[in-house]
Amino acid sequence: MEIKGLIKTSLIDYPGRISSVVFFGGCNFRCGFCFNPSLVLRPDSLPSVPEEEVLSYLKKRKKWIDGVVLLGGEPTLQPGIQDFAKKLKRMGFLVKLDTNGSNPKIVKEMIDSGLVDYVAMDVKSSPEGYEKLGLSRFVGRVFETARILMKSGVEYEFRTTAVPGVVDEEDVTRIGERLSGGKRYFIQQFRPENTLSPDFAREPYPKERLERMVELARPFFGFVGLRA
Repeated sequence: MEIKGLIKTSLIDYPGRISSVVFFGGCNFRCGFCFNPSLVLRPDSLPSVPEEEVLSYLKKRKKWIDGVVLLGGEPTLQPGIQDFAKKLKRMGFLVKLDTNGSNPKIVKEMIDSGLVDYVAMDVKSSPEGYEKLGLSRFVGRVFETARILMKSGVEYEFRTTAVPGVVDEEDVTRIGERLSGGKRYFIQQFRPENTLSPDFAREPYPKERLERMVELARPFFGFVGLRA
């Protein structure tokens, strides 16, 4: 297990819960706007945190922590992710998985085995937007994962970071058409600092434009929110 970081207490990463956040290194995407470039490009350059150390801390904090968030990078690339989730569940924690949706097999296995309680899936853009990012080969897998989530009984959300040049109003509408009937969808503000590619040191959209995107998405989802 390549654990590369631990946020001991978070009030924002698991909706409605107090959580700890475990970071895993490595990702199969190379999104230029990613704000964790070291985790994606140079995970070996970061010190590893022993799994036993993480579990020991969590055991001591069981009275104060509701859940554990598995974050990356892309956690589903970790060969031991399901065993790690089993250990967390045995300790009595809720488990939230944050994923780019590229590994539908692992996501389905974790859901079917009761290893995950909440899934937050990034939808980078419309299928056409994935092509702009050089990720067209992942489109089928991403939307397969979305279908798995929509058919499951697990709590989930879809979320799109509104990156200028990658996501616009037309992309949001196309995402909504593909994911119509989904429970929750969030538009997120783009953070231009410390991006993987300097080409994405761009001015974020003004809040008013993000609010227009939210309104365009509303007909397709049970709930649509803005994280600005």
